[in-house]
Amino acid sequence: MQQADIFQAIADPGRRYMLQLLSKERMSINALAEHFDMSRPAVSKHIKLLSLAGFIAIEDIGRERHCTLNKEGFDELQSWIDEYDKFWAGKLKKLDELMDKRAKR
Repeated sequence: MQQADIFQAIADPGRRYMLQLLSKERMSINALAEHFDMSRPAVSKHIKLLSLAGFIAIEDIGRERHCTLNKEGFDELQSWIDEYDKFWAGKLKKLDELMDKRAKR
């Protein structure tokens, strides 16, 4: 299965809202669709992209497809953010050292 770009997946406000809704509870695609002013097929396309990016898992239960959050997509996103956290932590540490040197003068 092809993996979608995590940033493309979260670029759309509607998809971010879907993730927010799923953070509260597992939902069927039909239940998710009730929160949006778009067709059921349009909601399904958004769900598919979120699934391909690893943010959600889809499980068939009876005749319905249920969505739950999946840690995989969030791990990849967190890893990307962590790189910039390290960058800024290093910059702030250098600034702190510079301020300490100036204060000692």
